[in-house]
Amino acid sequence: MKRFFRKSKAHLPKQILLSRQVRAFKRYSLFLLLVLSCVVPICGTTIATAQSNFPQSPGISAPTETLRENSTEERKERAAGSFVLPSPPTEAPADDAPLSGQYVLEFNRSPVVGTRFSLKGIYDEARLGFTRPRDWKLKSVKALIRYRHSPALYATRSNLTVLINGASVGTIPLNLQKGEIGSQVFDVPISQIQNYNQIIVAALQNNSPTCTQDPYDPSLWTEILPDSKVTIDYEPQPIALNFKSYPYPIFDELSLDPNQIAYLLPEKVDDTFLQPTTRFQAALGRLADYRPLDTRLVETFDDVSKTERLVVIGTPTQQPALKSLELPIPLEENKFLDEDQKALPEDVGILFLTTTPEQTSPVLVATGNGPEGVAKAVQFLVNSKDRKLSTGRLILVKQLEEVASPPPRDWPRYLPEEGKFQLSDLISRSNQPYQDITVRGADSPPIEIDLRALPDDKFGSGNSMTLMYNYGPQINAKTSLVEVKLNDVALVGKRLTSINGGTAEKLKVDLPGDLIGPDSKIKVDFRLDARERRSCSRVTDQQLWGTLNADTSFKLNPSNTVQLPDLKLLQYGFPFAAPQDLSKTAIVLPSSPSKSDLMTALEFSKRMGRLSQAESVKLVVYTNDSFTEVPDEQKDKLHLVGIGTREKFPFPEAFAGNGFELGDDQSRSFSESTASPDLDHDGVIKEIISPWNSERVLLALSSHTTKGLDQVQDLLRLDPLFFQIKEDTVLISANSSNANAYDPNAYNLKFFQQSQKLEVDKTPVSQQIFGFLAGSWFMLGPALVAATLILYGIVQLYLKRISQQVE
Repeated sequence: MKRFFRKSKAHLPKQILLSRQVRAFKRYSLFLLLVLSCVVPICGTTIATAQSNFPQSPGISAPTETLRENSTEERKERAAGSFVLPSPPTEAPADDAPLSGQYVLEFNRSPVVGTRFSLKGIYDEARLGFTRPRDWKLKSVKALIRYRHSPALYATRSNLTVLINGASVGTIPLNLQKGEIGSQVFDVPISQIQNYNQIIVAALQNNSPTCTQDPYDPSLWTEILPDSKVTIDYEPQPIALNFKSYPYPIFDELSLDPNQIAYLLPEKVDDTFLQPTTRFQAALGRLADYRPLDTRLVETFDDVSKTERLVVIGTPTQQPALKSLELPIPLEENKFLDEDQKALPEDVGILFLTTTPEQTSPVLVATGNGPEGVAKAVQFLVNSKDRKLSTGRLILVKQLEEVASPPPRDWPRYLPEEGKFQLSDLISRSNQPYQDITVRGADSPPIEIDLRALPDDKFGSGNSMTLMYNYGPQINAKTSLVEVKLNDVALVGKRLTSINGGTAEKLKVDLPGDLIGPDSKIKVDFRLDARERRSCSRVTDQQLWGTLNADTSFKLNPSNTVQLPDLKLLQYGFPFAAPQDLSKTAIVLPSSPSKSDLMTALEFSKRMGRLSQAESVKLVVYTNDSFTEVPDEQKDKLHLVGIGTREKFPFPEAFAGNGFELGDDQSRSFSESTASPDLDHDGVIKEIISPWNSERVLLALSSHTTKGLDQVQDLLRLDPLFFQIKEDTVLISANSSNANAYDPNAYNLKFFQQSQKLEVDKTPVSQQIFGFLAGSWFMLGPALVAATLILYGIVQLYLKRISQQVE
C-alpha cells in the first residue's frame, strides 16, 4: 500500500514538490529562510526559461477532482467478493500552459465567405459564426473589417455597423472615393464573447440625400473583403484530465481548428484491435457531426505532435509503450493490479487519461488485462447513455448493459416511418422538434423545413400537406400572399385576404412524389406588403408578420422500394446505416492490413458515424482470415465493406463479371473494353450485390496501389467530394499532392454504371395491394363490369346444368 502511494506521488510536477518543501522550510530557523530567499529566484528563473520554449498550445494540468470514493474501507465493502479498486492518485501528470497566445480568424477560411461578403439593397446583413475553445482565457478581441462600396452611396445616409452576438461594437460611414478600400479595427468587449458567437456586418445604403426610391437599385452595394479577420489574444488554461467533460479534452467541439486524433499502432494488428478502434472512430464521427476531424496512425509517442490527442487501445501486451506513461493504476508483468496487488479480471475495462512522456499532449487509454476488457472499455465511451456516468481520471468498467438495436427504418433525422405526422414530429437542424416559426417584415426570408425521406422510400400520388398558419393585421390584402415550394419548385400560393389578420388558416398542398427524397426541403414564404408604403423607412414593415404553426400536418404514401446498387444512396449512409447503430455492417480487411488499409477503414467508419444517429455503435470488423470462419447464415445478414489493394483485396468477385474491373495485371476494364495504363494511382469505390444475399450489398474500397487508397480516403473525408458520388462505381484521382477539395480542378471523378439494377421491395403485401388500387382507380369501373359479366356467365351456366339434370 505504501509502495503504491509512493508511486502515485512520483509523477508530481516539480513546482508542487517545491511548494511542499517551502512549507517545511517555514518551520525552520531564520537562517534557512534566508537561504530559501536566494534559491527561489534561481528556480523561478529556470522555470520561466523552460516555459518560453513551449509552443502556443494549451498545456496539461492536474485534475480538479479525484475519484468519488475516497474511503478505502468503503471501497472494500462495495467490492467484496470481486476485486479491490486501486487508490487514485491525488494529482495527474501536469505541465504549465504557455504564457499567452494569439489566434487570427480570417473570414476567407470559411467556404460560406468565398471571395467576398456582398451586401445589397437599402439594408442588408452578412453573418459569420465562430467558437471559443474551452481552454482559452480571453485577453482581447479585435475585429478588422476591410471593405469597399459603390461610389453612388450618399455618405451621410450610408453606414456600416458591426455587431457581436447582437451587441453593436461600432459604426463607420460609407464615405470612400471610387476604387478606395477601407479598413477599420473594432474593439470587441470580452464579456460579449460566448462559446458560440456570431459576427454580423450590417449595411444601411442610400444613394440620395433625401430618399432612395428603389430598394433594389444595383448601385446599392458594399463588399466585405475576404482578408477581414478577427484577432483573439488569449491565455491558455491548464487542461484538467477528467472524464466529466468527455469527449473533452480528446475532442473539443468548440475548437477553431480541426480536431486532430492519433491512434497508437499495436505490436500486432488483429480483430481485437480493429473492432474497438473503428467503433471508437465512428463514435467520434457522430460527436464531430459537421466539424472537421483529422485522423492518423503513429508508431511511437515521439510521432505525436503537440496539437494532436493520442488514443491508445489495447492490452499491455499489445501496447507495450503503456509502461512509459504515468499510470494511475499499478502495472506489473503486463497486468494491471488492484489495491491488493492482484491482477484485475480480464473482462474488466480500464479507462484513464494521462499525458505523453513529455507532457505535451493528453492521452486517452482504453485497456484491460484481456481483449474482453479492452472492448468493454471502448464500448463504455461509445454508448451514449453509459458515457454519461464518466467522471474522474480513472474508470473501471465491470459491466455494461446491452443496447438493443433500433429498427432498420428508425432514422432520427428523417421522416417518421408512419405516413401521417405533424411538423412538431420532425427534428430541426438544431436537433430540436419544430415549434411555431414567425417571420417579420416585407422582405423576410422563407421558412425552410427539412423533409428528408428515408433513402429507400418511394412516393407515388396522394401525398399532401395541410399548412396551418397565422398572419398579422395591416397587410395589403391585394398584394400579400403565402407561397409553398418543394425543392425550389413553386407548388401553390394563397392570397392573404383579411386586413385584420388571420388565425388558424389552412392551406392544403399536394406534394409531387417524384420531388420527395432524402434531401428535400419545403419553403413557406410569407410575402407581406404593408397597406401604406412610406419611402425611406425600413421600420414601417416590422408590424407585418406571418407564423407557420407546429400543428401543420403531412399525409404521405411511401413504399419501401429501392434499386441497388446505387452509390448515391451512400451519401445518406444507406444501406450500411440501416439500422443506425451499424449492426448490419461488417468491414473486412486483408489478413495483414497495411497502414493505408487501416486509415481507409477509419475514414469509412468516421463517415458512417457522421451519417447515423443511435445510442450505440455495433460495427463489426474482420480480417480476411477471421471472416472465412464466419458462418454463411451470418454473412447473409451483413452488408459488407471490403478494403485493400487489388492484390490483397478480400473479395476478388467484386471485380469479376459485369461493370468496372481491376485486373491482376494492372489493367482496368469496363464491359468489353480493356486498358493497361503504365501508372494507375486512381482510387476505386464500387458497389455490387452481395454474393451471399441479393438484398445486401458489397462495397469495394480498392486500388492498384496504396497511393490510390489515399485517394479513396480523401473522397470519404472531404464533403465536397463525397457528396458527388453516384451510379455504382467511381474513380478518383488528385491532380496534386496538396489538392484543395474546394477547387473544382483539384480532383478528377469518373463514374460508371452497370446496365442492370436489382429492385428490392420490402413493402408489406397489404400496402402493395392498396397502392396498386390507388394508382389504378381509373380501371376500377371497367374491372367491376368485367367481373360482373364473368360472374353472370358462371351463374347462367350453373343454372343451365341444374335445369338439364331436373329434366
